[in-house]
Amino acid sequence: MSRARARAFAPASIGNVAVGFDLLGLVIEGAGDTVTVARRDPPGVSIDAIRGSEIELPRVAEDNTAGRALLSLLELAQPSFGFAVEIDKGIAYGSGMGGSAASAVAAVIAANALLDQPLSQDQLYACALDGEAVASGGRHGDNVAPMLLGGLVLTVGDASPLKLPTPPGVYSVLVHPHCVLETRRARAALATPYSLHEFVNQNGHLARFIAGLYRNDLELIGAGLRDDLVEPRRAALIPGFAAVKQAALEAGALGASISGAGPSVFAWCLGREAAARAGAAMRAAFADSDLDSDIYISPLDAPGARLLED
Repeated sequence: MSRARARAFAPASIGNVAVGFDLLGLVIEGAGDTVTVARRDPPGVSIDAIRGSEIELPRVAEDNTAGRALLSLLELAQPSFGFAVEIDKGIAYGSGMGGSAASAVAAVIAANALLDQPLSQDQLYACALDGEAVASGGRHGDNVAPMLLGGLVLTVGDASPLKLPTPPGVYSVLVHPHCVLETRRARAALATPYSLHEFVNQNGHLARFIAGLYRNDLELIGAGLRDDLVEPRRAALIPGFAAVKQAALEAGALGASISGAGPSVFAWCLGREAAARAGAAMRAAFADSDLDSDIYISPLDAPGARLLED
């Protein structure tokens, strides 16, 4: 029989990666959620504890991202037991760092270790998407997929995610200002219709970016690492965004944009020292808007979710 209890950690992530709205995601180091799952005799899922959250999160399983993901897992795996869950939040609410997805991913990784016949990665992905939908309003895999696979991932609908190559020596730097921007509010900013020209233009950026990854061409990657579609509509929701982005570019970043729904801002830089310089400049720009912030620097091939020693 499998173990009776397991803990798992899922790291934070950068959704969209500027050029790939709801398509691209990149895992980062330094922040993440930990979820403990234990077998229980009654069927169903109970959320027994939530620690580390700045706001009160739902304790009803159907309304909680981890709980909803585990309900899907139970329906798929049909074990003879249910799950008792404890969540330790390490990603700030409304930060644009994939906090809702991280709880769902950590939950399914931990629960899968309790099954006599574990599910496949694609099945876990589907369950975690169900959990993410509770918070974001849709089955968006740009945070879930990199958390499961690690590194930079392309995701399209319910299809299996595709891990993409990343250029050696390039680092991401994410700066999280101490303010909240809820995902649903950020999505509401996108309600006005777009023109066909805007979609074509952005598709060109995405094509250049992915071609640059496979060619290991930093110039091509930098040319594509931009968002002319979503960023202009969300920029006003982030205090000082224009100055923060400009600070990153002036520090030598290949590109910079909003992380997920925001308000965090990220940049790609050649070398850890360059990323540290860009991060310091971005933090100073946020300070000019009276916002303190945290800096996270990561290699592009950072690892995904993992089981922890219990």
